[in-house]
Amino acid sequence: MHDDSTPTTEWHTISSGVELHVLRLEPPAETAETQRSWLMTHGLASNARLWDGVARRLAASGHHVATVDQRGHGQSSKPDDGYDVATCADDLALLIDTLGFDRPAVAGQSWGGNVVLELGHRHPDLISQVACVDGGFIDLRSKFPVWEDCVEALAPPRLAGTPVETMRTWLERSASDWPDEGRSATMANFELRNDGTIAPWLTFEHHLSVLRGLWEHTPSVVYPEMRIPTLLIGADTEDVAWSASKHDAVDQAITSLPRGRAHWFSPAHHDVHAQQPEAVAALLHQSSTDPAFFSGPTKTEAST
Repeated sequence: MHDDSTPTTEWHTISSGVELHVLRLEPPAETAETQRSWLMTHGLASNARLWDGVARRLAASGHHVATVDQRGHGQSSKPDDGYDVATCADDLALLIDTLGFDRPAVAGQSWGGNVVLELGHRHPDLISQVACVDGGFIDLRSKFPVWEDCVEALAPPRLAGTPVETMRTWLERSASDWPDEGRSATMANFELRNDGTIAPWLTFEHHLSVLRGLWEHTPSVVYPEMRIPTLLIGADTEDVAWSASKHDAVDQAITSLPRGRAHWFSPAHHDVHAQQPEAVAALLHQSSTDPAFFSGPTKTEAST
């Protein structure tokens, strides 16, 4: 018999020709009333499994949940192009139709937050709300007006060839307060090679293509035109300068969004959905089931 907490693995080839890897969780069979469906996507160089803990809890609360590896990432296909934010948003729009979801809520983390923001802007009739987890407000050009400066600052390390155990040890130290499933999900960012080393599923060249697409994306242009409710979830890492910059960006977004709300977690990792899945799932559940959620205060105090 199928374990309700175990996702089913699916591959969906959308009309653009890209094959997307999806993990799907259904509510327990005894659930009397199902809630709004959720589609969730990850950040740059990450993968769908970072949502494992959140997805499991949302499914237990009555939601149909699907998490997806975006193009170039994880188990999805890796085309040579199409890594701009608009194309990735259109991928998700095509996937929603393939999944058979009826106006799901959509969540994205980091770069994925910008992608789902763009999805809501481009396809407002297809989804019911957007939740951006420590993303959706990323405007790289405001910090790096010159693309080459962005690359110099943010190009990824060359991790291919790193021993598996070295990476696991690093995760045990750097994410010691995460649940085991969060660290395990992070390891799924990499191919585990037969020689005992790792290689990122997202190649270095595709990483730069995604980064270029993010650099070209200007979320402030999108905010005033958003027709659906938008939740911005900030992770205060307690890095004073960086967190202050994020607070400013979120504040500016909230003043422009017609129906926006912000919620902060502090202290929290950038991957707060993997670090604190119970709290993030509870917030997402509330946002999609409480009719008054987006009518309340536009900003809630940081929570731990």
